[in-house]
Amino acid sequence: MGVEAVLRLTSAVALFAAMALWEIKRPRLSLAQPRSQRWPVNLALTLLDVALVRFTVGAATVVTAQAAAAHDWGLFHGLALPGWVAFVAAWALLDFAVYLQHCLFHAVPVLWRLHRVHHADLGFDVTTGLRFHPLEIFLSLAIKVALVAALGPPVGAVILFELLLNGGSLFNHGNVAIPERVDRWLRCFLVTPDMHRVHHSVVVAETNSNFGFLVPWWDRLCGTYRAQPAAGHGEMEIGIATERDPARLTLLGSLLLPVTGDPGRYSLRRERPEGERRS
Repeated sequence: MGVEAVLRLTSAVALFAAMALWEIKRPRLSLAQPRSQRWPVNLALTLLDVALVRFTVGAATVVTAQAAAAHDWGLFHGLALPGWVAFVAAWALLDFAVYLQHCLFHAVPVLWRLHRVHHADLGFDVTTGLRFHPLEIFLSLAIKVALVAALGPPVGAVILFELLLNGGSLFNHGNVAIPERVDRWLRCFLVTPDMHRVHHSVVVAETNSNFGFLVPWWDRLCGTYRAQPAAGHGEMEIGIATERDPARLTLLGSLLLPVTGDPGRYSLRRERPEGERRS
């Protein structure tokens, strides 16, 4: 296991433990479905994702960045940019690409079928940030590898991007209490749990908002930012309207979810009739 992989694993485990402890000590909301029912499935999906990636493509983005540096591939190798400018620009482009990719997974029917595994969780806590279908993980990785090959970003920027992306997903899915005043301040530069929780609402217009994983700037610039859920955080329903039966959300049921059930509404259209408000 390379240094980058060890760094990602140790930082993810440490942040997960910190967020889980924070959730126990200062939870934001009471969850409709207890941890004992949700965590085994969410963590089993996580372990499956990690194992499949570890024993197939490994640290593909970093390896691609190293190859690009060795062979002068990509946009950044043709630009005479100061090192720190290239570093910051590379991270920003990669993070913006993840925002666009997230929008794409909501807009394209076959991709939404994969991504709804993440949204089908009936609760919202740190394990939700790890709950993804293995095929979505591979598709996301393929997109990132292609982008790294095209950009030729600094290797350090790619490592930082991966660390922040993983850490951001764990943090912004946390069921943790943050004072409202602090939350408003944090939203200037960071996606907070209250901001991202809106994205997990069953209401379509809310599901199709707040796509950013780390910084709120892309949502604000692109018009997809939504400050609060219409029903308020205490009353909003988490998940997707077509998957409300916990018995269907076992490990096997979650893996088969892309090819079973009704995918529901997924369009990114801004306006809908009242009867089509739920995903």
